[in-house]
Amino acid sequence: MNEINLTYITLGGHVEVEKYRYLYFVIMFTVYILIICSNSTIVWLIMIHKSLHEPMYMFIAALLLNSVLLSTVIYPKLLTDFLSEKQIILYQACLFQVFMFYVLSTSEFLLLTAMAYDRYVSICKPLQYPTIMRRTTVNIFLVLAWFLPAVQVAVPIAGNANTPLCNFTLKGIFCNNSVNHLYCVTSRALSVYGMVVLFNVALFPMLFILFTYTKIIIVAYQSCGNVKKKALQTCLPHVLVLINYSCLLTYDMVMVRLESEFPKTARFVMTLQFVTYNPLCNPIIYGLKMKEISKHLKTLFC
Repeated sequence: MNEINLTYITLGGHVEVEKYRYLYFVIMFTVYILIICSNSTIVWLIMIHKSLHEPMYMFIAALLLNSVLLSTVIYPKLLTDFLSEKQIILYQACLFQVFMFYVLSTSEFLLLTAMAYDRYVSICKPLQYPTIMRRTTVNIFLVLAWFLPAVQVAVPIAGNANTPLCNFTLKGIFCNNSVNHLYCVTSRALSVYGMVVLFNVALFPMLFILFTYTKIIIVAYQSCGNVKKKALQTCLPHVLVLINYSCLLTYDMVMVRLESEFPKTARFVMTLQFVTYNPLCNPIIYGLKMKEISKHLKTLFC
């Protein structure tokens, strides 16, 4: 039979797995179940209640579904590694994890951008809102939020697929941009392209979000009390999620740059927080701060 040459990458970011493997597993498995249940509950409520079939709630449902998918890219492999003697991953599987991780991460930013535009139209152009934010428009935004990142992230992944490796140990607990440190030679063209993608799916959307919320604040300040109240109730949760997610994205970029200079234990703890906080905080923020969702949650549980 022909030999199959398989390349495995060691995930070297784990700390004392042999000693605490079952503790790690129980904690992270519990967190994963909580992420699935909390996010899925709100998505289910939005689906079954016609009063929540509005653009804002559809974007919230897409955002929470995206959080579940992103967690599923990381948690099953992470839980398996906690119980395994060796924390390794097939190189092709590692590239696929990198692809899915950044597609879903950047999709979250684009979904937050769509939500910011929805709030801008609702508060600054209320009479035109039904015309602009039609079901077709919402569907286009949702498709683009997942399609554009997939197309742009696929290029560097495909470009690096056959690049020779000089290092087989990744200083992390899952595959991200740190895989670039494994290559013997880094492509300058792909590095430049990566910066272009970063601008397209993160920095430009962030500038647009800041612009829309600035306009909303100006309009709300100049309007009556009801407009101010509506702006506060509907925009505050989005702003909290945006701040939370921006901090996590910044952390990921900093960790890749300072990989060799950061203590291993600190990096391990912060990475666990990175994969825990955002998908757990989103349903809590929207469940507590969005009046209509909160009302249906109270009805469901009480």
